[in-house]
Amino acid sequence: MGRTRGGGEGRDDSSAVGEKEKHTCLLRMAQMLSYLMVFAAGLMIGLTTCSQINGIFVSQRQQYSLINRGLPRPQPNNCTLNQPPRLLLPPRPPLDPQDQFQCMDIDNFLHPTNLIHSMSDNELFWRASLLPKKEEYPYKRKPKVAFMFLTRGPLPMLPLWERFFHGHSNFFNIYIHAPPGYHLQVSNSSAFYGRQIPSKEVSWGTVTLADAERRLLANALLDFSNERFVLLSESCIPVYNFPTVYRYLIDSFHSFVESYDDPSRYGRGRYSRSMLPDIQLRHWRKGSQWFELNRVLAVYIVSDTRYYTLFRKYCKPACYPDEHYIQTFLNMFHGNLNSNRTVTWVDWSLGGPHPATYSRANITVNFLRAIRNNGTLCRYNSDMTSVCFLFARKFDHTALEPLLGLSSQVMNF
Repeated sequence: MGRTRGGGEGRDDSSAVGEKEKHTCLLRMAQMLSYLMVFAAGLMIGLTTCSQINGIFVSQRQQYSLINRGLPRPQPNNCTLNQPPRLLLPPRPPLDPQDQFQCMDIDNFLHPTNLIHSMSDNELFWRASLLPKKEEYPYKRKPKVAFMFLTRGPLPMLPLWERFFHGHSNFFNIYIHAPPGYHLQVSNSSAFYGRQIPSKEVSWGTVTLADAERRLLANALLDFSNERFVLLSESCIPVYNFPTVYRYLIDSFHSFVESYDDPSRYGRGRYSRSMLPDIQLRHWRKGSQWFELNRVLAVYIVSDTRYYTLFRKYCKPACYPDEHYIQTFLNMFHGNLNSNRTVTWVDWSLGGPHPATYSRANITVNFLRAIRNNGTLCRYNSDMTSVCFLFARKFDHTALEPLLGLSSQVMNF
């Protein structure tokens, strides 16, 4: 009886221990599965959250940069390139066509359509100074004229310019340097729509005026289709139609920067001996602010630091960098590429620091024809021509209506 009872108790104890161990193993397996599920869920949440936070911070950083510069915020974009699916992340929703944009490709690099950027002037000038070593272009290049408007705000002659540009959109680009925070109000069908560049304050007679000119050149150089660069103001008008202006500039062997030696106190008298030995008095030149440059010279100007630093430091009122820097720089290094004349007509006959301003009463057929051909001749390539001025200034807002009335009769647009 004792052996029988003892044997039964042994079997019962062994069965109980086995059941307990089995129960413990199941609990451990359940715990491990729970840990794995929690880990996987945490990983998914972490990856998703990190991606969203990174996108938010990048977007906000770009927006704050644009806000500080007084520029409009860019619209949200999504890249349309196909990307491999990412593990553990839910599939992306389909893209709205309005939110799509082209990723960086050769066309976007060569012809940027969005002028808004967050580059400093130094970064911009470096980027604009890049020159390809490969001479031929990897596409069929159509040279364009960059019309660069340095303005104090509104463009009173805008309807006249719209008429001038109409039908020629493949042959020009427009760039506007206006006071920071100013937004030009035009329709989205206008040639001037979205053409303002990041700007800074400009004061007449100071180096900030030359800064703005270089800033316009640098922004225009980002588009590799731009071959000629014209500086204009809000009071400028065209005096020939677009095809004439385009062919005149594109076919020219020279740029059009007025550069001459003025022995008076208004010329050599503005020179500072502190610029020695880099800039000598014999190098010093004066000329109109309103220039026209080819691409080669535009790159040279935005690339220069050494000589521009001297002008910034020593050319102060009554020395005006916009009348001397480009004029002297070209004379020193690239005089053979310059015609030494301007293509923008200005009337200085009244004397004083500013040229004559023309209003409604001055606008007649004979007046406009006299600007177009006043009986003088100028050199164009290897020939002499009576077509010397393509643009004219200064015209106030009251001149717009009669100019529009005479544009087709006199200027053929």
